[in-house]
Amino acid sequence: MAPPVPIEVLDIAAFEMPTDEPESDGTLQWDSTTLVLVELRAGGKSGLGYTYGHRACATLIRDKLAGIIEGHDAFAVRGGWLKMVDAIRNLGRPGISSMAIAAVDVAMWDLKARLLDVPLVTLLGAVRPAVPVYGSGGFTSYSSDRLQAQLGGWIEAGIRRVKMKIGREPECDLERIRLAREAIGPAAELYVDANGAYARKQALAMAEAFHIHGVSWYEEPVTSDDLPGLRLLRDHAPAGMEVSAGEYGYDLPYFRRMLEAGAVDVLQADLTRCAGITGFLDVAALCEAHQLPLSSHTAPALHLHPACCTTPLRHLEYFHDHARIETMLFEGGLVPDGEGNLQPDLSQPGLGLQFKHKEAQRYRLG
Repeated sequence: MAPPVPIEVLDIAAFEMPTDEPESDGTLQWDSTTLVLVELRAGGKSGLGYTYGHRACATLIRDKLAGIIEGHDAFAVRGGWLKMVDAIRNLGRPGISSMAIAAVDVAMWDLKARLLDVPLVTLLGAVRPAVPVYGSGGFTSYSSDRLQAQLGGWIEAGIRRVKMKIGREPECDLERIRLAREAIGPAAELYVDANGAYARKQALAMAEAFHIHGVSWYEEPVTSDDLPGLRLLRDHAPAGMEVSAGEYGYDLPYFRRMLEAGAVDVLQADLTRCAGITGFLDVAALCEAHQLPLSSHTAPALHLHPACCTTPLRHLEYFHDHARIETMLFEGGLVPDGEGNLQPDLSQPGLGLQFKHKEAQRYRLG
């Protein structure tokens, strides 16, 4: 057995970036996004991880998790993950605690791969060389022209499926969907995301109306807390329209309850929320046991490597906000190829990302 390599330093910082224009979905409005960055050093190498969440995640990492991880063996990733889960017992696992763990866990996986001088996808064990993506944006705050330009631009770039937000003004949703279909053409897949804005019967009526425009993915038609409502939509939505949810899952019991309720056709998981790559791999194993596909939620640069290594994965969300930020703040961020796939850079160790500290300083929170 190789001798342990203790983690020497954990650095933490938070950055707030304005959106390129105001954004909204069916239940929320925002004009900025916060990224919490963790950097670890051990054995002459450094690894990075991050989450998208409130700056309070940084405080929790600094006050509660750093002392646990500093001195821990950089090769024993799951052991470190379990220590962090134990440490936040009295704080509550869902929410900020799991998001804070996620940033540290990603940094540990990145560090381990860099110490071994291999890409993270190689360390985890690939089952596919690349991952299909879907373009995600189409915010309810967008003008008709902006909506069509964004969705149509993804199709022109070779992405074969796109997602738009609905639900803020239900009376406008059908016309916006018609405009989206006009922009992307008849062959592309069209997804919609209500972010839980509809009531059950309203959501079911909308599903019938959306069907004429070829909508094939109906995300959070009702709140994810309403598992019977999701099951109702899954059972009665038109043929060819899949119901999806799961992005607000923080721990394995949440995902298990959703699967046991038969609430979704495709489960979603977000490693920046479900306690990192370690948590995401556990969700993938749960999906495999239930023979249900998995789709990753947001943060494309973080999901790429583990997505290549999870058997039940359907596709990866190429979310406009995060894809933009990952290009702004990191060297090594990738864009989909002409076939609508993301492929890891096998010439770089770990995640293949380098943080642009100088460019990021203007966004740093005190």
